[in-house]
Amino acid sequence: MATPFCYAAPGAIAAPDTGTTNESLIVTGTRETHKKARDSLSPIDIVTGSEQARTGQTNVTAALQQLLPSVTRPAVGQFDGAPTDFISLRGLNPNQTLVLVNGKRRHNSSYLYTDGFADSATPTDIDLIAPELIDHIEVLKDGAAAQYGSDAIAGVVNIILKSSDHGGVARSQIGQTYEGDGFVAQAGAQKGLKIGSSGFLDLSFDYRHQDHTNRSGIDERTDAHTLRVVGDPATTRYDFAINGGYTFANGIEAYTTETYAHRFTEIAQVYRVPTRLPEYYPNGFTPQQTATENDFSAAIGLRGKDLLGWRWDLSSNYGGDYINSNLNNTANLGLYAATGTTPLSVHLADYSTTQLNNTFDLSRDVHVPLLAGPLTIATGVAHRFETYGTGVGSSASYLYGGSQAQAGLLPSNAGPHSRVVYSTYLDLSAHLTRDWQADLAGRYEHYTDFGDTFNGKASTRYDITRNLAVRATFSTGTRAPSLANEYYSALAVGPESASGTLAANSAAARLLGATPLKPEHATNITAGVVYSPIEHLHLTLDAYQIDIRDRIVSGPGISGDAALAALRVQGIAVSSSLTPDDVSASFFTNAAATRTRGLDITATYTTRWESFGRIDWDVSFNANDTSIRHVNTLANGLSDLNAQTAAYLTGSTPKNRLIFGGRWQSSSGRWDVVLHEQRYGQTTDALTWYDGPYAYSTTNFNSITNHPRWITNLELGFRPIDRLHLAVGANNLFNRYPTRIPAVNGYYGSGRYDGSASQIGVNGGFYYAQVSYDL
Repeated sequence: MATPFCYAAPGAIAAPDTGTTNESLIVTGTRETHKKARDSLSPIDIVTGSEQARTGQTNVTAALQQLLPSVTRPAVGQFDGAPTDFISLRGLNPNQTLVLVNGKRRHNSSYLYTDGFADSATPTDIDLIAPELIDHIEVLKDGAAAQYGSDAIAGVVNIILKSSDHGGVARSQIGQTYEGDGFVAQAGAQKGLKIGSSGFLDLSFDYRHQDHTNRSGIDERTDAHTLRVVGDPATTRYDFAINGGYTFANGIEAYTTETYAHRFTEIAQVYRVPTRLPEYYPNGFTPQQTATENDFSAAIGLRGKDLLGWRWDLSSNYGGDYINSNLNNTANLGLYAATGTTPLSVHLADYSTTQLNNTFDLSRDVHVPLLAGPLTIATGVAHRFETYGTGVGSSASYLYGGSQAQAGLLPSNAGPHSRVVYSTYLDLSAHLTRDWQADLAGRYEHYTDFGDTFNGKASTRYDITRNLAVRATFSTGTRAPSLANEYYSALAVGPESASGTLAANSAAARLLGATPLKPEHATNITAGVVYSPIEHLHLTLDAYQIDIRDRIVSGPGISGDAALAALRVQGIAVSSSLTPDDVSASFFTNAAATRTRGLDITATYTTRWESFGRIDWDVSFNANDTSIRHVNTLANGLSDLNAQTAAYLTGSTPKNRLIFGGRWQSSSGRWDVVLHEQRYGQTTDALTWYDGPYAYSTTNFNSITNHPRWITNLELGFRPIDRLHLAVGANNLFNRYPTRIPAVNGYYGSGRYDGSASQIGVNGGFYYAQVSYDL
């Protein structure tokens, strides 16, 4: 549900780039106007666009991860999901974090994750929003399902776009890894224009290309570097965006936001040796999976300040994500054996998701006797129409066991799916006394496929002194299974194995014990302290506990004859050269109840000298631990959770993260230095065996620990003229790498690093040069 007046007139809520973001006005987590971050009832971080640029990262999620320890993103890019750039909070699934743009719900990606901490997620991909247009991002680290939507269990990320009628910026960056691969070239611009006497239009464009990186080990079959599966894919991405508004003489404002992104990705799969198909590939072959993605969003709305005394906001936004997946440099061995011929390129599948949101929000301030301030009443209704569609692959991609690396989608498993969600909410907030604030919110939602949900939230804050306050929140949340969770199916074809994902609601999944998916239910408790002991020093400490029942993850992999039988029921053919023990199948299920406990600490301080300049210091820390409280059972009595999926839930994100450092700016404003040290706590995982007596086992795994790592990020900047800023920098300055894993836990020795845990990346050090010019 949108926040009324999520952005105001040009420049009205832009967070100042001065290190004092606690003084900035916020629109997330509150329905009140003119609320400052330092006065919020819930923990909230503000990250400005210039702070993101100074990280040296060319995508938004990577920048946020460098600045906020509670933010998690994948550390290892490999296989299908590598290009998707999502955000998650507090070590939870990315589908449990709600992403808004200008207060409006953003649509999800059509890509579905099937392992790691993102298992079962179709996340919102914020890399597909032009970064130059972002003014700042507000990260609400608290359950907010009652305020914004039932899936805001871990928190809310609200991306506020620039709304200026003048000025702009052009920015470009190049860089590469210390090993000489992964070259990145980025260029983008944003320009604000004045429309008539009281309107604005911001235009933005961004381009980024990244070459492939390879951190695979030596292929034990060839004793050479013939594997290229561990690393980042080659990606080219274009973003276009418009944000505009016009205020009429009667005070009513019309506004609109449009984004479009195109991305092409090439992903290397596992190398096949020359004996696999010498007639076509005498030197062996590496299948290359490609994904062509088109993503769009369009929002329009009207809002005003006086509809019978109410502030009002009427809006509609429609967005979608379309992925066309193909496979080159491949072959269908079963088809070749049967017919003597095989295509070397196939179409695998099409995936699409769309979301239409219609909202009407009202709010007003009412003076109530005995209250120290006005009572803010906010209410509204919303209608959401969601679709998820899958398109069939070419026949050569799925017949006779399918094409090497990935089999295409069968006609029987393709098709459109949809649902409708209706919701309404009520939010009451006020100063009960001069020092005591309270907020009560409730939300009712009706899903046409899962029925009714009701979630509530109660927040309070008491200012003990002018510089010391305590705050607490209790809330509930519900996340319905995504349409992809219910209907997705696929078959991955390895050199000596095959693994299938069955649609959770299919007869094939029921054959293996699947039961109908249910929504996840969460209870969130947060309590904290806000303290400013001296001028320019601001401290926050917030502890939290999040209980989630019926978490949706991939169920236990089942291998052998049962898996073969289930795949046949689904219509999926497996190569006759594979034994039953080489074949496995799984599906999404409500596997377990978990409890996540954690602590967030932030501190900012500014030191000023007349001749030396100023330093904006910052320290932030997150400790996070998830435990399994209960494990459900399948219809056949088997456990819903195996050791590997349990490890994804409890150990695939760092147990703690520490970030400290600061930014120095000279008194002339010509020079600046940004230096931050980061510590990533340990992660744990249960890895699949690819060799030995437990090879490809779905019940026996190798438990490993990725030890803590420190990395250093440094940027040196110079401003030769007022509008021009030049910078050089390095991320992971001292070239640190994750813990090495045993060779038997990677395809033929390829997996030097854990591909499912999210700690530091596998590429090592990265250096860059950046130039920006204020238009």
